[in-house]
Amino acid sequence: MKKILIALAIILAPFAVEAQIKTPQASPKGYIKQTVGLTDVEVTYSRPGARGRAVFGNLVPFGKLWRTGANENTIINFGDDVVIDGKTLKKGKYSIYTIPKIESWEVIFYLSTDNWGLPENWSDAYVALRTTVKEDGLPTPVETFTIGINGLEQNSAYLEMAWENSHISLKFEVPTAKIATASIKKTLAGPTWNDYYAASQYLFQSNGDMISAREYVDKALELSTDKPYYLSRLKSLIQAKQGDKAGAIETAKISLAASEAANNQDYVKMNKDSISEWSR
Repeated sequence: MKKILIALAIILAPFAVEAQIKTPQASPKGYIKQTVGLTDVEVTYSRPGARGRAVFGNLVPFGKLWRTGANENTIINFGDDVVIDGKTLKKGKYSIYTIPKIESWEVIFYLSTDNWGLPENWSDAYVALRTTVKEDGLPTPVETFTIGINGLEQNSAYLEMAWENSHISLKFEVPTAKIATASIKKTLAGPTWNDYYAASQYLFQSNGDMISAREYVDKALELSTDKPYYLSRLKSLIQAKQGDKAGAIETAKISLAASEAANNQDYVKMNKDSISEWSR
């Protein structure tokens, strides 16, 4: 009997998988990705519909904490620090909770983002930022809860929410000038030692132009303050490939001393092995 049941389960298993029913969600997922200035902003949320129901003051009570959507948390992700109402909100993910009122909404950015609806245990310690926004009435009702990022400027935009006859628009500022200035300074200052190291490493590993590889690694060593052991290691390998074994041994000794100081045993062994090989 047991063998018959096992065989029957094996036969029916594919049909069970194929028989899974797909149905649309009552509150479908919505997703927004918007670049504001040089900052990426993403919002993921569920979009309930009014479906003939009175929303604010009924389905969503006034003065009570609301999940700001349906189902899982509504999550916003800022790619850089932003400023809201004069307060800095660090880059990263936040769930958005709101407290709708007749003339204003409280908007709360909350650190915990893995809740279904409201947190089981609310903690003010998780409130990253809280602000109040004026509520604007809408002349035409919005059937489905909608979040948007509009009013785009180089240094700011508005996080907007609309449902039924209610609408709010929350301004946030992005550090476009700071990012652009840093990028300009970095570019005009020229390549860093790490850029030269990456170029040299590529040429060495791809059996490219060893003269350029040597030039780049020397430049990296010149610009680097700490002279990391892996820079000297790369130079010694390039020297060996160029046939300069005496120079490779001297450079490997420098890398060996630096790797011993850093307690990197992998590089200690590699340098010792190379010195031994090149000394034959």
